[in-house]
Amino acid sequence: MSEKQVETISESVTYIKNEGGPALGYSESSGVSIINADGFAFKDLNKDGKLDKYEDWRLSPEERAKDLASKMSIEQIAGLMLYSGHQAVPASDGFFSASYNGKPYSESGAKPYDLSDQQIEFLTRDHLRHVLLTSVESPEIAAHWNNNVQALAEGIGLGIPANNSSDPRHSSDASKEYNAGAGGAISMWPETLGLAAAFDPALVQKFGEIAAKEYRALGIATALSPQIDIATDPRWARFDGTFGEDPKLSADLAQAYIDGFQTSTKERAIVDGWGYDSVNAMVKHWPGGGSGEGGRDAHFGYGKYAVYPGNNFEEHLIPFLEGAFQLKGGTEKASAIMPYYTISYNQDQVNGENVGNSYNAHIIGDLLRHKYGYDGVVCTDWAITDDEGPDISRLFPGGRSWGVEQGYTVAERHYKALMAGVDQFGGNNDAGPVLEAYRIGVAEHGEAYMRGRFEQSAVRLLKNMFRVGLFENPYCEAEETARIIGHADYMTAGYEAQLKSVVLLKNKGQVLPLQKMKTVYIPKRHRQAGTSWFGFPTPAYDGYPVSLDVVRKYFNITDDPETADFALVFITGADSGSGYSKADAEAGGNGYVPISLQYGPYTAEHARETSIAGDERDVLNRTYKGKTISAVNVSDLEAVLKAKEVMKGKPVIVSLQLSKPSIVAEFEAAADAIVAAFGVQDQAVLDIITGEAEPSALLPMQMPANMKTVEEQFEDVPHDMEVHVDSEGNAYDFAYGLNWSGVISDGRTERYGNRK
Repeated sequence: MSEKQVETISESVTYIKNEGGPALGYSESSGVSIINADGFAFKDLNKDGKLDKYEDWRLSPEERAKDLASKMSIEQIAGLMLYSGHQAVPASDGFFSASYNGKPYSESGAKPYDLSDQQIEFLTRDHLRHVLLTSVESPEIAAHWNNNVQALAEGIGLGIPANNSSDPRHSSDASKEYNAGAGGAISMWPETLGLAAAFDPALVQKFGEIAAKEYRALGIATALSPQIDIATDPRWARFDGTFGEDPKLSADLAQAYIDGFQTSTKERAIVDGWGYDSVNAMVKHWPGGGSGEGGRDAHFGYGKYAVYPGNNFEEHLIPFLEGAFQLKGGTEKASAIMPYYTISYNQDQVNGENVGNSYNAHIIGDLLRHKYGYDGVVCTDWAITDDEGPDISRLFPGGRSWGVEQGYTVAERHYKALMAGVDQFGGNNDAGPVLEAYRIGVAEHGEAYMRGRFEQSAVRLLKNMFRVGLFENPYCEAEETARIIGHADYMTAGYEAQLKSVVLLKNKGQVLPLQKMKTVYIPKRHRQAGTSWFGFPTPAYDGYPVSLDVVRKYFNITDDPETADFALVFITGADSGSGYSKADAEAGGNGYVPISLQYGPYTAEHARETSIAGDERDVLNRTYKGKTISAVNVSDLEAVLKAKEVMKGKPVIVSLQLSKPSIVAEFEAAADAIVAAFGVQDQAVLDIITGEAEPSALLPMQMPANMKTVEEQFEDVPHDMEVHVDSEGNAYDFAYGLNWSGVISDGRTERYGNRK
């Protein structure tokens, strides 16, 4: 060891700090040793006793990636192309179950951070190195689990580390209390749609910076976010994961979000803005999935088609071209792109193919790769190469191989996607089909061509690992993880963002803000048992919709409207399901039903006579005209109207939790004030209505006047609905919101308003 190096050991991981260079971390169990050259330390990852280019941290990520790709076997590259199914830590005995030494976790005696049998298998046998992490028992357990994964990966083959990833994990627990100075399991922020409601790119970038630090402390180096589809159909189930319907706002917030996640500065930087604080952003979903016909979602076969009745395909690319591909922080572009499941109907002007976007050589090859010059990773959405499931109405089991359900084997689907320009296969732990795709390519193009094609993807994938420093130190220190995750400053920043995300829609007679410690009547919430979006049963619920312990810090509570000063009614947006009814199909119908945004019964009198898209595998005409549906939460409407009745003229305040636009016309006149929130803690709503914070958020979407305008709008066009006008004469349009002085008019509304 030279005088330029300092060695420490923590929990079987040895750390060597290079003066003027990176800190190296390696496991005692991996068999990796240190090579000294020019007074610096380097990890001998392939254990050959010499300093290879890919082991030399002084070289560029591009040079290192090319060297390593050239050394990899086809089997190793195939493993690099895999992206695991969802991994819970530990894997409980429920949905994402796994075994430990052949036993369920509950019977195994395994530690919560031990690797499951399946994880060991896909890391060793299949050479998989990209792992999707879901729930974790605690931050410290996540850190230990990451270290176990990295030690195993480091000790085999070429020592390629794991690139762990996550879907968004910073949503709020409504019932939790925020206390200044107190930490938590992870900082809590509004949903993406709530971040959009603040209309503040600087706030979104701050979120990205904090979230990236927490991700890296958990051992996560890739974020499967942001979702930057413009949500141009108000019925879409994934609306709340977007930045709303406006392409300019979405582009600005996408840019800020990705810059926050990907950028490292000062001593934490490695090259071109990348570094040890960076998290790769995998942007969803090229070329935009927000225009599903009838508002249906492409996770399901009945929602496979994105349609463009307004000929507005190009506008859906704006958040990518002007946001994700035009970064300010030095990293230039989002490091990865995920196409959506959808078939972008009749948008392939070259080959005329109506296939899922990851299979479409025009959508991926001609547009994304060639016209727009994107050379980062393209990863499919999850399970697109699997065979279709037996039940069109359920998410599981089965894959989502839209457009290639028939006439293709699983391996042939992998090959078709590879030839379109895809690098990686989401939700696939098995290298077998990728290797078979390689053999198909060799037979068609020759071995030299296919080796080159595989190395091309390998270089893209490896660059994302080199740029964030995983080869030098992929390990976490549990104490440092505990210090970073949910740090009090991060919790405060998240809570302040929640306050900035709450929209005041109505404030008749300036009834808000309310005086603290008045007496409030809160109606209970009633829900019937049902089925979740994933197809799992949901229990019935009959109880308070808010934490009474939190409410008591603001108001006295009574169950007697006679003694209350006001009513506070907590409701959610109207939910009528996902647009398909198995019962309708079994009764001889086509199975397609409306997605209603109103609470009461809705009959689709203004729906299309003939659907735009359809196929013989299901039905050609997917119209639902004339069919009737009601929201499953019609009791929310009844709660507001009943509160108006029993309060006998005393104020009725409505807290409306939104995941997409909703029709408020059925209850708005009965409410004196309405606040709209997008996934926040109860406390944030109470702070707004009591004046602890002044509302400042704006609607990131239109609120439709009725279902007629919803049916008549074009799925692919933003800002094309008649909006609700309330009893005070205010139109609930995009970029509308109130503060205590009235309708907000400021730099944000000037920049983004009047977007029709």
